[in-house]
Amino acid sequence: MAPLAAAGLHHWNQSEENEKIGLIAVTFDQRNHGSRELDPLSNEAWRSGNERHAQDMFSTYHGTSTDTSLLITHLSSYVFSSSDRQIDTNIVLGVSLGGHAAWQCLFHDPRVSAAVIVIGCPDYFSLMSDRARLSKLPSWTHSSPPGTHFLGSRDFPLGLIKAVENFDPAGMLLGRPDRPLRVFDGQAPSAIEQTRLLPMLQQSLQGKRILNLSGDADKLVPYRCGQAFIEWLSLSVAPGSWFAGGVLLENLIFDRVGHQMSPDMVISAIRFVADTLHEKVAAPTAKI
Repeated sequence: MAPLAAAGLHHWNQSEENEKIGLIAVTFDQRNHGSRELDPLSNEAWRSGNERHAQDMFSTYHGTSTDTSLLITHLSSYVFSSSDRQIDTNIVLGVSLGGHAAWQCLFHDPRVSAAVIVIGCPDYFSLMSDRARLSKLPSWTHSSPPGTHFLGSRDFPLGLIKAVENFDPAGMLLGRPDRPLRVFDGQAPSAIEQTRLLPMLQQSLQGKRILNLSGDADKLVPYRCGQAFIEWLSLSVAPGSWFAGGVLLENLIFDRVGHQMSPDMVISAIRFVADTLHEKVAAPTAKI
């Protein structure tokens, strides 16, 4: 992430607006990764012998999302300990697990006004159900039809289901895979559903900017696992839709790109960050 942060800083510092709004880039390791690794097995999948793969993965990046919010709370007091400058715009960018975490930051921290999600997924139920199917877990195969009893099994316990419903974007808004909203037909939700969803979307996404970058050849985090939710969200926030909310959602899928951040993705991410800052230039209170 450090090279990407450096590239983003360099790009912004070449613009004329950088004297009006400064940019600080902060990078850190995901929980239990890199310098923060404590238990290597917790980072492995079912196929590699980690029986708690679903719990470990979700709790790891949920924790990283929490870490990001803590960092936002305290960063200004360290960076500007002897200055009246303030940080008033927070943009998160994450890749892979960091992309999953970025989705949660976007939905749960009102101070985050924009997010760049790279090869991340907003639908944990869908992602892990797909992995359980491909891994041929008994909790998936030993039912008719297959997968009927996966959610609620020891591979995806009830406690995890509740956590996903509380913190995962698709889990929060659409519920479990057997809920009616999961059948996306391109239509707006019913009036009853809109009444439930409207305050959630207003609190989570009002006025925010989102760039979602995916590779069409990604086998680890396939775009298809989040596709239904992203299409549903795109329809919901489109101008003139039932919830416009001033949300910008840009969804880009890159041909022949696997589970990696391609050079074109880097360009798109840097451009999006710059565009977000350009919008802040005219704001009289904008500092950082």
